[in-house]
Amino acid sequence: MDMLWSGWGDPAKAAPLPDSVIGLLRDLLGVTPRESGPAGLGDIAVPESGLTDEARRALAAAVGDDAHVRTDAETRIRHTRGKSTPDLLRIRAGEVDDIPAAVVLPASHDEVLALLRACAEHGLAVVPFGGGTSVVGGLAPEAEHGFVALDLRRLDALVALDEVSRTAVLQPGLRAPDAEALLNERGFTLGHFPQSYEWATIGGFAAARSSGQASAGYGRFDEMVLGLTVATPEGTLETGRAPRSAAGPDLRQLVLGSEGALGVITSVTVRIRPLPQTRVYEGWRFESFEAGAAALRALAQDGPRPTVLRLSDETESFIGLAQPDRIGSADAPQSVGCMAIAGYEGTAEDTADRRARARDVLLAHGGEFTGEEPGERWAHGRYNAPYLRDALLDAGAFAETLETAAFWSALPGLYDAVRQALTAALTEAGTPPLVMCHISHVYENGASLYFTVVSAQGKDPVAHWAPVKKAANDAILAAGGTISHHHGVGTDHRDWFAREIGPVGVRVLQAVKAELDPSGILNPGVLIPVR
Repeated sequence: MDMLWSGWGDPAKAAPLPDSVIGLLRDLLGVTPRESGPAGLGDIAVPESGLTDEARRALAAAVGDDAHVRTDAETRIRHTRGKSTPDLLRIRAGEVDDIPAAVVLPASHDEVLALLRACAEHGLAVVPFGGGTSVVGGLAPEAEHGFVALDLRRLDALVALDEVSRTAVLQPGLRAPDAEALLNERGFTLGHFPQSYEWATIGGFAAARSSGQASAGYGRFDEMVLGLTVATPEGTLETGRAPRSAAGPDLRQLVLGSEGALGVITSVTVRIRPLPQTRVYEGWRFESFEAGAAALRALAQDGPRPTVLRLSDETESFIGLAQPDRIGSADAPQSVGCMAIAGYEGTAEDTADRRARARDVLLAHGGEFTGEEPGERWAHGRYNAPYLRDALLDAGAFAETLETAAFWSALPGLYDAVRQALTAALTEAGTPPLVMCHISHVYENGASLYFTVVSAQGKDPVAHWAPVKKAANDAILAAGGTISHHHGVGTDHRDWFAREIGPVGVRVLQAVKAELDPSGILNPGVLIPVR
């Protein structure tokens, strides 16, 4: 099944907002219904492909069959941009000025290599396309002469599984649920469950340095990757032949997070874990975000570390965003305080031991145990928030997310700075917002902050958001945060990423790109500033 072209996920799972929430949006934020609904798929005026007959023949020869080179309107629309709120607002308005000229579907590493050579020869930019879930402009290149979307869905196999070493080789177009099912059949799990889990792909996880909701226990995706095979216009790059090596710099780290700007990932070797015998999720309440953060820091630094560990601030807890399926319902949480979720996966003995010891730490930091029901409800609705975003857009509200990370000592200042920047910029624009935040991932030395902002859309919501996003990005860097913890850089964060790594860092990346992609066809303008 393809994802909804004008929104998130499976249309059958979408649900309108309750009347009570629509009334709250109107009274609190001044949200009014849109004057017109989104454009229909068949109503969008799609420009001609622009792909020459000669180029099409070359692409078809690369992938073995003209049927795998698609230029029909619907396929091209479905591969236009990603799933950020500005992306969705533009596609709902029928804006497809940056639509790909073609969608090409290779089925092997060699076909990807041939495709890249053909595109370089014909001056076509290439955008690797997995699940299409980018929210940072990662699928919106700055291509002067058109581009093709390289859809990896045909590279969708579990290539090998080594039960002794506990490793698996996965192809990049394998969607996360399918990868998990294949591993589960052999008694293993990847343990990677980001909010995009139902639609994102293995290659996308690697290309964007994804971090899953169970990262406290299983680690980030980049920590799971042991080896990569990458197709570049200059040939094949193989990285990783042992779990660790002192044989020079680790080139895996160069590819991880490269967002298709340096090459196309065609296989990923990952560390796998035995399927957990037990999964238990529970809720905790803290009087303040500060108190809850101190408890999370204690667990992250001194243990025992739960598999899942997250904390919503007062606003997010009150609204109920920690459990999106309860928003507007009669049993939505109404208590003051901050809601935390702790989850434990593993053997029955290990789970029980870590849970008991973590309970002592949480209680010692003022936590109030609220039972398993909040945790289980979070687990049940953990992938629902993007559907809520679509419902808010339908109701005339603007809703977007952004995230960052910092060391523990800088986290309180970062939290305040981003909230203040969002509130001030939107209030000045005449659309005072509701700003919510949660700690989504924890480490010994720091944590990530994930913000959700809701406001009225304004007359031109895309233009309305641009200065607000700039203000938030500026605040992140000024407060010592990284411009992205797990969403990536894309085009939206590229200029701030350049400030974060400095001019020498930028020149290093530009030099690597010039070596691997001398024609500059790979996702131009994404991640790496153009010289």
